Amino acid sequence: MEFIQAIPHPVLVGAVISLGLVIGSFANVCIHRLPLNESVVFPGSHCPACSSAVRPLDNIPVISYIILAGKCRDCATRISPIYPVIEAVTAALLITGFFRFGLSFDFLVFVVVAPTLVIITAIDIEPQIIPDVITLPGIVLGLAVGTYTIGYANSLLGFFLGGGLFYLLAVLSNGGMGGGDIKYIAAAGALLGWQKVLLVIFIGALLGSIIGLFQIAVQKISRKSLIPFGPFLAMGTLITLFYGNSLIQLYLDYLVG
Repeated sequence: MEFIQAIPHPVLVGAVISLGLVIGSFANVCIHRLPLNESVVFPGSHCPACSSAVRPLDNIPVISYIILAGKCRDCATRISPIYPVIEAVTAALLITGFFRFGLSFDFLVFVVVAPTLVIITAIDIEPQIIPDVITLPGIVLGLAVGTYTIGYANSLLGFFLGGGLFYLLAVLSNGGMGGGDIKYIAAAGALLGWQKVLLVIFIGALLGSIIGLFQIAVQKISRKSLIPFGPFLAMGTLITLFYGNSLIQLYLDYLVG
């Protein structure tokens, strides 16, 4: 720890940003391959159009995309700008988490959770699923970390409360709530505890309602075309990770007492 504290702050910031870009690059692989049930390890990165292997110098997050003008070096097929966006967003989240939590256990957890939320958001928007390969390990991680940080009783209560509420909604809505959402909120509850999982649900529902009404009223789209709930739950989780304690205290101070 003394060695880390001796590292100049700008160097740490640069290291965190670099780490975020690298993890963001891996997040792109997960976003593309997990819905197809493909390995995220093999084969290596390749062009989706011509299948040519991506050279190491062409695989530098964000920079390579700019140098190649967003095209494959071999077939000149245009590459979606979503790739550098995912990398940049992941890096931005990690550096924000670093400023918020410092070099702490909370930041270590955030390094795992934040990119996972990016992956969940991207996948749930397009294929509209939240893969079990993310949520099931997430439940295990949530229970393990939650037991350490908030106590096993609070972690278990958050797990059962979050998952139970969403399961009940799925039953009452006759399938209107997806299984991925149920497993996700169970994992979030295990990690955050019962109070904060309720906050995640409230924020997610509020954001979802605002965006949904905007899409219906302004964009004139049908209810079937609305964005799935996963991205809003992910945003609610991020807000709760950063400001959960303050929001709950604000609620207790001004709305309850």
